[in-house]
This record gives sequence, structure tokens and C-alpha cells, in this order.
Amino acid sequence: MSSLGTISGNIYVEIVFLILFFILGFGLYLLIKAGISRLPKAKEKPAGIIFSRMNLPVVYFLISFCLKIQPIRDVFFSNRKLEIFLDGALIFFLLVLIIRLIDALFLSFYARRRIPLPLPNVLHGLILAVLYIVILFIILKNILGINITPFLATSAILTMILGLAFQGVLSNILSGMSLHLVRSFNKGNWIGVSDLEGIVIDTNWRETRLIDRLSNIIILPNNIVASEKITNFSLPDRRTGIRFPIKVSYEAPPTMVFKALQEVAGDIPEILTYPSPEVHILSYDDIGVSYRLKFWITDFNRKYLIMAEVGRKIWYKFQRNNIEIPVSLKETVKEVLKEIDVPKFQAIDKEEQAKNYRDLVESQFLREQGGGKGEEFFISEDEIRGLAQRIKRQMYAPGEIIFRQGDSGDSCYVLAKGKIRGIIEYQEKDKKYTSEFYVNPGGIFGEMSLFTGMPRTATGIVEEESELLEIRAEDFASLLGRNPALVEVVADIVSQRNLKNKAFLEKIKELSKEDIERSVSKRSILERLKGLIGWKS
Repeated sequence: MSSLGTISGNIYVEIVFLILFFILGFGLYLLIKAGISRLPKAKEKPAGIIFSRMNLPVVYFLISFCLKIQPIRDVFFSNRKLEIFLDGALIFFLLVLIIRLIDALFLSFYARRRIPLPLPNVLHGLILAVLYIVILFIILKNILGINITPFLATSAILTMILGLAFQGVLSNILSGMSLHLVRSFNKGNWIGVSDLEGIVIDTNWRETRLIDRLSNIIILPNNIVASEKITNFSLPDRRTGIRFPIKVSYEAPPTMVFKALQEVAGDIPEILTYPSPEVHILSYDDIGVSYRLKFWITDFNRKYLIMAEVGRKIWYKFQRNNIEIPVSLKETVKEVLKEIDVPKFQAIDKEEQAKNYRDLVESQFLREQGGGKGEEFFISEDEIRGLAQRIKRQMYAPGEIIFRQGDSGDSCYVLAKGKIRGIIEYQEKDKKYTSEFYVNPGGIFGEMSLFTGMPRTATGIVEEESELLEIRAEDFASLLGRNPALVEVVADIVSQRNLKNKAFLEKIKELSKEDIERSVSKRSILERLKGLIGWKS
């Protein structure tokens, strides 16, 4: 008989055995876990998930099983209590192993499909803990023969004491379970809690963790989250409405403001076309009219970047349309000085006109065939100066759409500064194609609509901040009225140019056959230009 057997009645032997049993098992578990951690992304794969969930109960089950083998048992164990303990341990870890296997298969099923687990982590862990405790109590009573009634009574008192001591912790646990049972939010959702916004990265038994727009981790106790107003920006779908308030002076007609704000929203690709953007009037006060642009986006992470783009383009749009935002005292004083010091501001206007003249001279507008800078103009220098006094310089922000293919138009543009990208969409053999071109400073675009009256044949998008000289129909009509010979020249050049491009124009679905025929007919173009002169006069 072994030395262990001779002192089988010694309780210290039993305690030492239990300590060694658990130390041996936990040591083997840590070695296996360290080996798994060296494998790249092992826990993310279904097989890795199953193995990582089962390795602890497997280790203890195998140790218990090995100690139950007859030769080993005969050498080390004559203590009946230790044999009963091994029987209980074997059954306990076998049942835990089965539960963990089912749980691992459950987790791997969702991992393979890359969908989140329907159970929150708090509830998932609590269910497993309850199952383990139930199995432990059954084994203590039926196999080890321990009367658990006093233990349950004592544990009830202990639970009450601990409940009072840790009521904050219990509140967090119950709040976390409540949040997930009612599906208030899921991992990866953008939520707002009180005045905080962030993406949910984890919810455990105590707290909810968010990562905000500054990449900071915000840790909120679950009971605080449950008691605050929660806004889930990711539900019922990814679309989220954004409101952009702005105040406008009384001089701007509401219809003009509505149109300008809706055009701004339409120029930003990240703003959804459905639901369509809305403009509301909120109030009237001593300063001006308060408007609100409401639009929808799908990437809430870019909320403030999109709002910044909206604000930037509103400024450019309002400047071009003479829509004034209520001015500060400094600007008011400036307006008063303008009325007092008229010669000074007239000088500024003359400087603007001189700038327009220089840009027209360096452009391709109304030059001889070829359009180069060295080519002669069809009109005199005085006429160019006169046109420079009439036209208006406009500024555009990057990304703004000047006009779209198919739009009606009665003006053309000279690019003074910046860069414009033109996009032409056309069909050929029932297939859609896209052609792009670029306009650099000095270039002219949109002239076909001015000369022929047909719809825009391309979409013009601002690539970088640009300054454009808009030549409107009335400006061009005034020029033609003073230079009648120019009508014939323009009609001849435009008809010849469009005749060469007729085959391509026929591929643009926005152009009807009548549009194309009028654009290649010198007679039709003459009638159009003479009509402009007559309309002007």
C-alpha cells in the first residue's frame, strides 16, 4: 500500500490532492491556450472557436479519466473519498464538455456566416453559468452525497448580503440584459446616449463601450445607458436624416432659397435622392428668415464631413444668386461706407471689369477657327470691353454641378480659373457608355445650348475651386445686335462643327431628332440667333 493510502484518513491529503488536481489541469490549459494564440486568427475560424471553447473541460476530463484507470487507481488511491471525488469530477466535466461543444457549434455556425450572435454576451454567459451551477449541485447531492440544503439556505442569505453590497453591479447586469433582450442596439450600431455619440464596440455584464468620432473609447455603465434617452442611428435601416439650419435675409425670395438649397443637396453624391431633400421655413425674426435643409445619408460616420460640404457649397451658391445671409455689424458698416465713398467702390467695379476683359482676351470665345490664343477675334476690342462690363464672375466649389446633361440652358461659360470635368453619357448598340473631357482656364463650354437652343449635351462638374464668366443669352444678344455680321459667322461655324459631330450627337438620348437637325442646320441657327436679337430688342 502506498504512503498515500496509509494516511487516507488525513484531510490534508485530500486538500493537497484537490490543489494538485486543479493546478495540473489549469497548467495544461494555459499551455494549450498559449499554443493556440500563436496561430494567426485561430479563434476567428470555426475549428479554432470549437477548440478554444472545449480545451478547459477536455483537459480536466482527461485527467479525471486517467486517474480512474485501474493500475493508476490501485497505486495511488485507497481513499474512498478521493475515488468518489474523481467520479463526480469525471461526470461534471463530461457534462460541461457536452455543453461547451454545443455552445462552440452554436458560435461557429454564426461565425461561418459572418453574422452577429443573436444572444448578447451578458445573457450568453449567464445561461452557461446557471447550467454549470445546476450540474454542480446535482453532482454534490447525488454522487458526493453532500446535503446541499443548508448550503442553499446559507447561499440565499449570502446572496441577499451580496445583493445589497453589490446592488450597483447587479443593476448594471440587469440593465445590460434588458438592453439586449429588447434589442435596443447591436454591436456596430451608431447610437447617441444623452449628448454622446459613438459606435457600439462591446457590451458586457457591467458596461457598454463606444468609440466616438475622435477615436476615444467611452465606457458607460449599463444602468446609466438604460436610464438615458438612446438614439439608434442605424435602425430601422442605415438611412439617417440630417438637419442643417441657416438664416437668410428678408430680401431673398423663399422660392429662390428653396431652389438653391435643394440644388446644393443634389450636388453632393453622399446625400440620398430618396427620400428627397426637404427645405423648411422655421421662423421669422428681426435678423432674417430661418430655414432648415433636411436630407438623408447612409454613412453616419461622415455626418460632419457631409455637413461641412453642404455648408461650403451653400456659401458659393448663395454668392452666385445674390442670396444674403444676415450680415454682421462690420459688414453693415461696409455697406454704409460703400454708399458714402462711391468713387472707391466704383474703382473696385472697374478693376473687376478689367479682370473680366483679361480673361476674355485669353479665352477661346469668339475667335477664328482653331480658337488658339494667337487667333484673331470676330469682334473688336471695344466690344470685348463692353461684354466684360456686362458679364458676371461666379465662384464654384469643388464637386458642384454647373449643369446636367439634358438640362435646358441659354448661357455659356468661360473658365477663368480652376478646372471643369465634363461627362457625356451616350448609348451605342443598346449599351451605355461614358466619355469624359476636361476644360482648363481659357476654355469655353455650354456654348451649344446658347447658340442652338438644344439641351445640354454634357454634365459639367467642378474639379477644383473655379471662377467662371457666365455669358447669358441677353448679353450675347446685345453683342449680336451691335455686330449683325457676327450672326452669319457664328451660324456657319456652329453648323459645320455639329455636322461633323452629328453621328455622335445621335447617340445622346437626351437629344431628339429635331434638336440634332436644328443644330446642324445653318438656317435654323440663324433663326435662333436673330430671335435672340429680336427678343432682346
